[in-house]
Amino acid sequence: MSESYTHDPVHLAAKLYYVDNLPQTDIAKFINVSQAKISRLLAEARQRGIVQITVAEYEFRNRDLEKALQDRFGLLSAYVIRSSSNIAPEDFRRMVAHFAAPLVASLLQPGMTVAVSGGRTLKEIVQSLPEVRCKDITVVQTMGSIDSHIGPVDALEVARTIARHCGGSFITLNTPAFLPDKKTRESFTALSQIDSVRQRMSKADLALIGVGTLSNSVFVERGMLPEKEVHTLQDLGAVGEICGRFFDIHGQECQSLWRDRVVSIEFEQLRRIPQVVAAVVGSDRALAIAAAIKGNLLKSLIIDDVGAKTLLELPENIQASNNKANNSGITTRAIKNNYVKKKGQSAT
Repeated sequence: MSESYTHDPVHLAAKLYYVDNLPQTDIAKFINVSQAKISRLLAEARQRGIVQITVAEYEFRNRDLEKALQDRFGLLSAYVIRSSSNIAPEDFRRMVAHFAAPLVASLLQPGMTVAVSGGRTLKEIVQSLPEVRCKDITVVQTMGSIDSHIGPVDALEVARTIARHCGGSFITLNTPAFLPDKKTRESFTALSQIDSVRQRMSKADLALIGVGTLSNSVFVERGMLPEKEVHTLQDLGAVGEICGRFFDIHGQECQSLWRDRVVSIEFEQLRRIPQVVAAVVGSDRALAIAAAIKGNLLKSLIIDDVGAKTLLELPENIQASNNKANNSGITTRAIKNNYVKKKGQSAT
């Protein structure tokens, strides 16, 4: 409970501090009280409404870049978050997530089924979500667990966190993300416990996903992609990964051994979901994002302004499929060479 002060000292302290910019030590001398008491007087002034702090509205979205992305790639929605320069990658991701979280919250509607993958950006977004109550919302995990050490970036935890924030129900895909071989995978997915979850994915109204690359993803961080496997995937034309499935420049799943082993939402299921939102931070995912859009694997995008600019700098022949993309004669290496030439690098 606050101390009781007469109106005049409270108002005087507020005027001297907030209007005249005097230090609290001087104000204490003028009013003949301790400096600690000045802090309490200022708190009282704010509590009574004598001091009302206003901040001019900050536009955290870059609307011009949003329109440019929608026009070029045919996205349903684009959310481009303005970023600060020269900050650590984790802080950069956390800042983008802070502003993106209310946008994601606005997409969650009562009665929805939401399919959710893992990822570092999604993890930060869901941890920043406001407590919103969405009646009858169901959150479905779209991919099994990468390993036995479940962390906050795993699909299981990201999906569980969303369900908790919304007061909804959570359906877990209780299986490893990758099984030893195709036969084992088929045996697992035939189990009613697993099959029922996969069927529920097909009924999703909204999907929240991450987009990885062969050099930057949770799989690389966890040591799931040895260098030899990376080279094999590159030879198959892989440029990106969604839910443990690797895809080429046209957004089509690569015919790799990983495809036979992964337990996750299938690309055809993902394509049928009305709204698929990818949350990505950084400029190194541009080629993977463009390919995913082209293959209709995502329909909306949350991205920082640096990543958005890099995406728009890609060659014009990389377009979304619903924008009449020209697929003829385009190879992954040709596009990479064209792109890195502009960036002054060499293709790998």
